[in-house]
Amino acid sequence: MNDRLIDTLGRAGKPTVVFQNPDGSEVILLPYGGRVLGLFAPGSGENFYWTHPALESVESAKEFYAGDQWHNSGGDRTWLAPEVDFFFPHYPKTDVYYQPRELDPGNYQVVQDGGARLVNRATCLLSRPKARIELEISKQIGPAPNPLRNEPGPADLAGVEYAGYTQRTSLRWLAGEKTATPVGLWNLVQMPHGGELLVPTYARTEPRVFFGTISPDDLRIDDHLVRYRMVAPGEQKIAVRAIAVAGRIGYLYPARDGRWSLVVRNVFVDPSGAYVDVPWNDPEDQGYAVQACNVHSGLGSFSELEYHAPAIGPGTGRTSCEDVSQVWAFRGSRTEIDHIVKSLLTWQT
Repeated sequence: MNDRLIDTLGRAGKPTVVFQNPDGSEVILLPYGGRVLGLFAPGSGENFYWTHPALESVESAKEFYAGDQWHNSGGDRTWLAPEVDFFFPHYPKTDVYYQPRELDPGNYQVVQDGGARLVNRATCLLSRPKARIELEISKQIGPAPNPLRNEPGPADLAGVEYAGYTQRTSLRWLAGEKTATPVGLWNLVQMPHGGELLVPTYARTEPRVFFGTISPDDLRIDDHLVRYRMVAPGEQKIAVRAIAVAGRIGYLYPARDGRWSLVVRNVFVDPSGAYVDVPWNDPEDQGYAVQACNVHSGLGSFSELEYHAPAIGPGTGRTSCEDVSQVWAFRGSRTEIDHIVKSLLTWQT
């Protein structure tokens, strides 16, 4: 576990909660922002997730959190969709992008009821319908044993580091004005920049580019796999439709000492559900469940693995939902990690 990260945050006035899995892997929860900020294999001090460079010292962390900019600590966070309604206060104008503070960092409270649960209640303004809504977001972390523990494979895989967790995220609609429209959970993991995204699909599918320009060299589409090299400068984003997504998202990137890391998010996709996030310039185009955002700009240098849950609210027949996903993280030699990629994501080379 990274005691330094925990100590730095505590001394900067942002205490953490540590969840230890039965296998010895550890998850660091940061109630400020409702984030899973750290994921560590047993005995390892190397975080699988990206965290803001300001958190490397107490002094810079204090300065970072004292500023009035968005406090993007890193890790695994929960936002709400549609993005155009929550983050563009003047939409359809897109000149102002603002992270509503009632959502991030929010006012997450730690509830101890058999395990650490983070709960945030917020009143938000939807920009298109000009309607206020009241919502409750709840997040709870539990174990996720290695999915390969019972599978036959090379004997040397026993040396691969593993850490994981199950995340239960719920959303409740508490109140809303008559003009309000549906909203959905949006979970995002921030990873070190420069890796490759892998999205298994049931059939060949062309991702939609939500913004930015992506080189053809960075995007490879096969019959059952989308591969996206997240290396370019600037900011770009792709999205894959719910009807095509097989339910897993992988991210492969170089770790320390010549090793490689693979982080896989296992998600439930319901093509019958209402996936309400849309491209900024095409607000009628719904139906996207998985997204990926490459950031190498003034906002920082990281890659985001993103997925959405079906929306709740007017017209959906639902006033609450619970989304369950797993994160499985591995670290080892490139040969070992390639074997795991083929086992969990694709048999293609």
